[in-house]
Amino acid sequence: MSSRELVVLSVGGVRFVTRASTLQQFPESRLARMVNDDDQEFKLVNGEFFVDRDGTLFGYIMDFLRTLQVSLPTHFSDYQRLQREAEYYGLYPLADLLSQEHLLKPRLEILEVRFSLQEMQAFFRIFGSCSATIEALAEQITVFTGQQSGQGWNSPFSSQKRLIPLPLERPSHHDMVFLCGTEYSAGDQVVARYVSIKPDNRKLINGTNVLGLLLDSLLKDGFRLISTRTVASEEKVECYTLERMKRAAGLAIMVNQTAGSSGVAQARRSQVQKGK
Repeated sequence: MSSRELVVLSVGGVRFVTRASTLQQFPESRLARMVNDDDQEFKLVNGEFFVDRDGTLFGYIMDFLRTLQVSLPTHFSDYQRLQREAEYYGLYPLADLLSQEHLLKPRLEILEVRFSLQEMQAFFRIFGSCSATIEALAEQITVFTGQQSGQGWNSPFSSQKRLIPLPLERPSHHDMVFLCGTEYSAGDQVVARYVSIKPDNRKLINGTNVLGLLLDSLLKDGFRLISTRTVASEEKVECYTLERMKRAAGLAIMVNQTAGSSGVAQARRSQVQKGK
């Protein structure tokens, strides 16, 4: 039986097909002993191992055995039951990770967009509770600047004029500042600032258009708009507050080979969380 390449399990009526080596990731577990005919509780019926346990939860256990990570959906809530199942199968490294429920649960993430119009310019400031989201958003947004003659908020920029990308202002890890529009410089020259937001390729100068594209991008990224308010009526500062449930980073373990083992053995916990 130990040389069998594929193993079929029926867990609570749910059928799983996997490699024997996947079930043998942890040689001391009951699943490894089952493959090696060392655990008589798991009965072989018509070529399938019958296991009288929860089949839905076993799907998460199989995912762990295949990836050595615990990555659960945002709606998941049965941490204690899954931990009990891991202990039943003798997968104590998994049970140990599941005991850190506070690291596995998704977190509510808040994003605030402040927008104001002053003459021919629009000012943006974005605050975020998750610095990783602000970093990712900063990589999507590019501000371009150049000089042109004439006036007008929506004046097209000559294709022969060179646009220079500008770095976004980053007061802290949790916010960013940028602006678009036009302002006068020496003579009849006008300094223009355009904003591009990936994956959209347009360079927009109108602040209202930039705001619309920014909010649309955030909504497509899983945020939902929960409030809109004016925070400084004299300066016409509008505040848009958005939120989403941010999925927790997967918890992972490192598996080391040891002398005398058939491939994989001891498990230890590795770095657990990537965003702050």
